[in-house]
Amino acid sequence: MAEAATAQSEQPQQPQANRQPYSRPVFRQKLTVNSLQAQRVMERSFDRVSNALFSLDVILRIIGDQTEINQVEEIVQGHIERVAEDMAKAMEQLKKVMSDNGIEAVPGYSAPTEYSIEITSPQIAQIARLIRNLDELMSLVDTLWLNSILSSQQRSDATYEWQQRLIKLAGRIIGMEKRARISAHSKGKDKEVAEAAPEQETTDPELSSEADVQDNEDGAKSSKKGSKESSSGAEAA
Repeated sequence: MAEAATAQSEQPQQPQANRQPYSRPVFRQKLTVNSLQAQRVMERSFDRVSNALFSLDVILRIIGDQTEINQVEEIVQGHIERVAEDMAKAMEQLKKVMSDNGIEAVPGYSAPTEYSIEITSPQIAQIARLIRNLDELMSLVDTLWLNSILSSQQRSDATYEWQQRLIKLAGRIIGMEKRARISAHSKGKDKEVAEAAPEQETTDPELSSEADVQDNEDGAKSSKKGSKESSSGAEAA
């Protein structure tokens, strides 16, 4: 018995199989972007916010229950839908101004850029659609500017406003991902999260700043909620 046990313990251990990457559905597409503002949003934020959306989903499924997952998805969806609705209204207003002035043609652009993108979730598809709509919105603004309906200052204000609106949206989503990673750390899930969804650095300072604002807002809400629950518990006691 002892000899058998010794022989068994001396047998070389089999190496653990490498973890298989999670196989997820993906659409690979080409996205052509014409305007400078939409190109800036694409280059500064698309890859990072796509990674944040994927990581957020993975992290929540590691640390949270289905109710929490649904709540976060609703918050993200709400942020995206508000921007989409406001953009649609702005486009309708600009199209009406064009129609009132008998303008039908829109300009081409001298340096369109084609991007290869991967759609791995409905939210990423919505972000890509927002960038397409931003491109169309900028075309309408430029049309009215070239026809002397909008002044250079009005054009500058409109293009900057909408560029920043999408940058801010991306920052909010990245901030939610950061908050989820902090929650994973507090629950001792750091290693599991790091393996499933490695953290990507946010190199754009404005995106990073917006993410910090969202992180702080979420932290303040959590603290306020905790205070209310503690107060309710004290009253019940």
